[in-house]
Amino acid sequence: MNPILEQISNIGIVPVIAIDDAKKAVPLAKALVAGGLPVAEVTFRTAAAEEAMRSITREVPEMLVGAGTVLNREQVDRALDAGAKFIVSPGFNPDTVRYVLSKGALMVPGTATPGEMEQAMSLGLDVVKFFPAEQNGGVAKLKAIAGPYKTLKWMPTGGVNAKNLMDYLSFDQIVACGGTWMVKKDLIAAENWDEITRMTREAVRTMLGFSLHHVGVNCGSEEEADRLARTLCAFFGFTYQMGNSSVQALPAVECTKTPGPGAHGHIAIGTNSVDRAVYHLGLQGIRCREETRKTDARGKTKAIYVDGAFGGFAIHLVQA
Repeated sequence: MNPILEQISNIGIVPVIAIDDAKKAVPLAKALVAGGLPVAEVTFRTAAAEEAMRSITREVPEMLVGAGTVLNREQVDRALDAGAKFIVSPGFNPDTVRYVLSKGALMVPGTATPGEMEQAMSLGLDVVKFFPAEQNGGVAKLKAIAGPYKTLKWMPTGGVNAKNLMDYLSFDQIVACGGTWMVKKDLIAAENWDEITRMTREAVRTMLGFSLHHVGVNCGSEEEADRLARTLCAFFGFTYQMGNSSVQALPAVECTKTPGPGAHGHIAIGTNSVDRAVYHLGLQGIRCREETRKTDARGKTKAIYVDGAFGGFAIHLVQA
């Protein structure tokens, strides 16, 4: 996958910004970064867009800046000159797509129909925007037409919000979602940066969906693990299950047959996406142990250990 697309996928949500006053671009970008979304699609719907992109690129270098509502070659040139790392259009214009590609830049054109999607694929694109998403049938439509397009991924924008975000992101052919709910014009006009950060942080929490999955207890032998699991099942009505390396008292406790990471065992934290969780924890300076990464047949991470010990336990991220 293109490195910029991979970064967008890891971030998961792309705030779509229409800004009228370029002087507000930098504090807005900093508010988004503080909330955990270091990416923005700045739309050419306002005269301040170009200057806003230039300011963010210069003063908030950790922010991945893209240009949206790009309709022609002239806007492509202005956006790239201002520091945009990706170009997004509301519709599918083959001339604009070819021009962006000729510049060596990332292009995500808007599509709404299979015909437009096939034209994009014929130009070598493997990710397109689905716009306006909700008005065009939402994730149900994408699932209905996905069969012939297994290699195509979408970035839905338009009507995506905190309530339906995971309906989209739970579909594995969706690379990320674009949204405006945390960057509404009234919040920007009022310079309510704290509220933008709060809503951004809430969106990230919703996307990652952290929850306690189970607790792993280190046992010294299969007999000890079996005895503990049976005891817990008898006490609390858990479901007993013998496994290759552990005995489970489902859904709460895993009793390992031999000691694993952590002096006492591990705490497994479930998440909607282990890959996105690793990325977002990394933004906070929390590292994961690459040698413990386990992937599925599609290359998606299904489990990984966080670096360090916590109260005598290791922390294990697992796909919920």
